Amino acid sequence: MVKIRLTRLGAKKRPFYRLVAMDSRTRRDGRPLEFLGTYDPVTPGKALQVEIARVDDWVAKGAQLSPTAAALVKRARSAAAAAPAAPAAESADAS
Repeated sequence: MVKIRLTRLGAKKRPFYRLVAMDSRTRRDGRPLEFLGTYDPVTPGKALQVEIARVDDWVAKGAQLSPTAAALVKRARSAAAAAPAAPAAESADAS
């Protein structure tokens, strides 16, 4: 079974996570099937980047989100819903 979960990178007391799709039997920091995004909880804005289209593709194929990954994807979706209004206005000004 494929799970979408976090894998930990970074130094001690300075975590950095990647959102990955991997087999559920693989160890936490094992080789993933695909990288889907990043999450840095240490930065002030808690930097989060998620490829929502790829996550949706994996879920359509039967992958399951871990509880933490589901919360991060939900947060990324709400940020993406609010963000498109600003780039559309910038591209209209550039024309």
